[in-house]
Amino acid sequence: MADSFEKIQQREGGLKRQLTGRQMSMIALGGAIGTGLFLGSKFAIGFAGPSVIISYAIGGLIALMLMASLSEMTVEHSTSGSFGAYAEHYISPLAGYLVRYMYWSCIVLAVGTEVTAVGEYMQFWFPTAPPLVWVVLFSAVLIGVNALNVKAFGTLEYWFSSIKVFAIVGFVLLGAYVVFGSHKSGVGFHNYTTGGGFFPNGFSGMWFAVIVSIFSYLSIEMIAVAAGEAKNPEQAVKKAFKTTIVRLFLFYILTLALVLAIAPVSGIMAGSSPFVTVMQVIGIPGADSVLNFVVIIAALSAMNSQLYISTRMMFSLSRGGDAPAFLGKVRPNGTPLNALIVSSVGIAIAAVTYAVFPATAFTLMMALSMFGAMFTWFMIFVTHWFFRRHAARTGRTLSFKVPLSRVGTVVGALLMLAIMVSTLFTEAFQMTLIFGMPATALVTAIYFIRRRVQARRANRSPGEGRRSEPDNAPDMPLVDAKR
Repeated sequence: MADSFEKIQQREGGLKRQLTGRQMSMIALGGAIGTGLFLGSKFAIGFAGPSVIISYAIGGLIALMLMASLSEMTVEHSTSGSFGAYAEHYISPLAGYLVRYMYWSCIVLAVGTEVTAVGEYMQFWFPTAPPLVWVVLFSAVLIGVNALNVKAFGTLEYWFSSIKVFAIVGFVLLGAYVVFGSHKSGVGFHNYTTGGGFFPNGFSGMWFAVIVSIFSYLSIEMIAVAAGEAKNPEQAVKKAFKTTIVRLFLFYILTLALVLAIAPVSGIMAGSSPFVTVMQVIGIPGADSVLNFVVIIAALSAMNSQLYISTRMMFSLSRGGDAPAFLGKVRPNGTPLNALIVSSVGIAIAAVTYAVFPATAFTLMMALSMFGAMFTWFMIFVTHWFFRRHAARTGRTLSFKVPLSRVGTVVGALLMLAIMVSTLFTEAFQMTLIFGMPATALVTAIYFIRRRVQARRANRSPGEGRRSEPDNAPDMPLVDAKR
């Protein structure tokens, strides 16, 4: 086992605990309501047709088991390194290193999918304006907000998430009325069986859509990262676990069920966002514009969250000696600005990708980011298994236990392995493992090379080995490690 967890928490000191319980709850709820639901669901429907409801139910079950595992560990240990720090402590330093880097790469690329989606959504109102204009504009604003302090991030994310949640509640109420009370022509559950039936592409199509659902639920794990800057992390995490999963199930499963009852699959696939298509079918004047605004907010919210968590993951890597020391420096306002700038590279990648492959940019970025997401979720389950085994061996009583979480850990890990293998058998996601496996091998090789170099330096001149705390810098002074 690596350093004691107290040492890891001390090492990652300097960030400020400014997130309130209300902000944490809304961040947890809004983190997984983004482009994956509003735009990604279209690709999932393309795979599965109406059976996408089952696909998202399977993905939701995996997310539920993940949150159970993560909540137990986070209540015991709250730090911004989160599941990367847990893997380092309970498995090995290499495991922590890989989790942090692969998750960071996943989120950096996911930022690219969100900003790509924003450019696509803005075409609804400004079809002649170059999408890159919106990419640059919104990126600059969100990077600026994240550069202020965690309180500014939390406030913006709270209102972003509030808009998303209230909009979806309104959509559910309106959709339920249209399906059950309006008797509108062409609307009804008969749409589930037209145009190829409930399983138009068989069981395999439904299963491939689970891959997209995992991407949709991505960022639900952000609550564990944000706990490192929460005023009362234990209480916030417990509350988030008890409320978020139920609400997400309702939002995803219920909204998709209504979408597919209101608009046929052929109509959904011909439009941009399934939700905008539904509003056009209903025919409420201006409703499609209102919903387009909501999906833009959702994409910006997800992008805001992803900038935050990728920055904290790079900060954690630096403080652990696994990234350049300057990335672990913290401004007096509690912001690791250098880590934020480096993590913003995903936006530049998205801009280039969008310029070169405008028709396929979103699916390409999603496929490339999926490996890091699936690897991280798999490792969270594995880490939790080691965590519970260590607690049983040492007789430690956990302050928060979820029933059947040990069984859920094993089931979740096996399902994640099955999903990862499945990406090889669908053209849309073949780049996931083709990109991910060599990337993991490369990062692993770099880890051992760095360790060998550090060991040689330590042998030549004691005291010059790995540093757990970055040096101070005049232009970016470190704040005291006190919380």
